[in-house]
Amino acid sequence: MRTKRSFPTFLLLLAAAVLPAAAQELKPVALPKPETTGGKPLMQALAERQSTREFSTQQLSPQVLSNLLWAAFGVNRPDGKRTAPSAINMQEIDIYVATAEGVYLYDAKANLLRPVAAGDLRGVTGMQGFVKTAPLNLVYVADAARMGTGSEADKTFYSGLDTGFIAQNVYLFCASEGLASVVRAMIDRPGLVKALNLRPEQRPIVAQTVGYPKK
Repeated sequence: MRTKRSFPTFLLLLAAAVLPAAAQELKPVALPKPETTGGKPLMQALAERQSTREFSTQQLSPQVLSNLLWAAFGVNRPDGKRTAPSAINMQEIDIYVATAEGVYLYDAKANLLRPVAAGDLRGVTGMQGFVKTAPLNLVYVADAARMGTGSEADKTFYSGLDTGFIAQNVYLFCASEGLASVVRAMIDRPGLVKALNLRPEQRPIVAQTVGYPKK
């Protein structure tokens, strides 16, 4: 004999079937307030900035992660402007944060990591072996929907330029804090579009690996 399910139970089952894995398994992560003082002097950080491709598996603490993301593209003024410039303040670059637990989207205004996809997708963020075990991979994604009606050439130029500003902020933070980092253009863009469930207007530009140097 067939048993009828209650209406609320049916709704729960339907939601489980249609919601992405991120919504079912990951929760938003509130980051600590970023520490915006301290660190090495700028000239020393510039002198020590370098690319590294060997990383320890040691995880970054929540405070270090918060400081890193704020340095990359956090809000540094009451009017919502950021630590890196963007053409006519379009702020079209999103930072996707890939860890062993899953992928999150950095919400700079709320200082929050928003769930995107559950599971260890670090290997999807690049083609080199070290990306699978490094504690953190950042994927920079340009959202053309925020870029007005300019030409495709202009959108490509400005999104690449703005990504470069953010990536250099990350490099300098890492140099200041004794972390290792490398920007990577060798990424599977179609694979990232699928894994991150990106819209047609969103385009991965480059990725950047961050961690402690391997001893």
